[in-house]
Amino acid sequence: MGTEDELRRIEADLARLRAENQDVRDQIRDMGATDQVEIAAILSQADEQVELIADLERRRDGLRQRLEREG
Repeated sequence: MGTEDELRRIEADLARLRAENQDVRDQIRDMGATDQVEIAAILSQADEQVELIADLERRRDGLRQRLEREG
């Protein structure tokens, strides 16, 4: 897979993960009074997604820099 292909794949993954993360957080807000343990678990999952998003953003930035150097 070339650098540009990988960059496109990462951009698509980022868009998907951001949308999923927002959906999870919206669901939590809409849940109202419910099991606090369940809410904590869902929030933990959302936080893990944020970490994955940050990792992908770093990877994307590295690929962009590589393309600029190769450019």
